[in-house]
Amino acid sequence: MTTSAVLPDRTRTQATTPPRRRRGIGALLRGARTNVVCFLISVLLFALPLFYLLLQAFRSYPDFLQHPTGLPQEWTLQNFAAAWEQGDFGRQMINSLVYSVIPTAITLVLGVFLAFPISRGYFKHSNALYTFFIFSGFLPGGLIPLFIEARTLHLYNSMPGYLVMTSLSGAGFFFFVGYIKGIPREIDEAAVLDGCGYIRFILTFIIPQMKPALATFGIFGFVASWNSLILPLVMLSDDALWPVTRGLYSFFGEHTQNWPVVAAATFIVAAPILALFILLQRYLVEGVAGGAGLGTQGVAPRQASLGEPSGGTE
Repeated sequence: MTTSAVLPDRTRTQATTPPRRRRGIGALLRGARTNVVCFLISVLLFALPLFYLLLQAFRSYPDFLQHPTGLPQEWTLQNFAAAWEQGDFGRQMINSLVYSVIPTAITLVLGVFLAFPISRGYFKHSNALYTFFIFSGFLPGGLIPLFIEARTLHLYNSMPGYLVMTSLSGAGFFFFVGYIKGIPREIDEAAVLDGCGYIRFILTFIIPQMKPALATFGIFGFVASWNSLILPLVMLSDDALWPVTRGLYSFFGEHTQNWPVVAAATFIVAAPILALFILLQRYLVEGVAGGAGLGTQGVAPRQASLGEPSGGTE
């Protein structure tokens, strides 16, 4: 009888498994354990405080004083109703919606119209322009000069003025340049042959293919505008023009001791952001993956622009 015949099945399987394959399986298991540990640490650092804050929003103030930890003794929604009425968050949410949607939409459209010719190399010195815009994105915003300019141009304490100040940022330009590089140039040539105008070409061909990128930076821009506090704190003194973050800041100062109501107000402010991520989360990974890999490449050499003769022989 041979030796392999008397070996147990498990021992015989291990003996016949290649050593390289066993090492690969072991590395995979170690990587999975590392991912689980990292996930648990992230949950403890980020999710646990939010979960505790959510529990406080559903407990009464006497229950909070008696049992500040653990589950609420009596679950109640009165804190949300009180926060909504006392904080006037309805009007402030409308203001925040205006301050977030309009500047984000303008920034995205202008970013596409600027990124397309630079990514295609339709401008002279496109690389220099590209470098200039990237460098300017790392410069800090001057709050004091912006305040002086707003007072001089009568943009201070005004909703249209605040929209002007927040609608002309260059957010997303670097990302859009990288994403447009992945769109075939044959589309440009076909549009030229069909006599398609430049604006129509951008609106009907380029923008529909950039939906993941637009959704990704639309979410980032919306969240940044919704969470903005310093700029409205400086530029908007009239409480009728306050966004919801400025209102929450004032609400916190008035209800410092009543933590259940403050917790409910915090989740009221965060609810639109959570809903936005749930609705558009499928675009995030696709959009980031589409532009991040190409964004570090240089701009293509200058070629004939859309609607311009290619310069070839007739």
